[in-house]
Amino acid sequence: MSIGIWQLVLIIILVLILFGAGKLPIVMGEIGKGIKNFKKGLSDSDDQKK
Repeated sequence: MSIGIWQLVLIIILVLILFGAGKLPIVMGEIGKGIKNFKKGLSDSDDQKK
């Protein structure tokens, strides 16, 4: 099950409401770093299993 376009739109609207447009670049940067680290952790755990 993947995230659809409407779920993404809803998430973006909620983020805008919660953080405001001024903090949005900072929040998105932190989210991007978190996703990158999460994917790195997943690939590291897969490498350790082999």
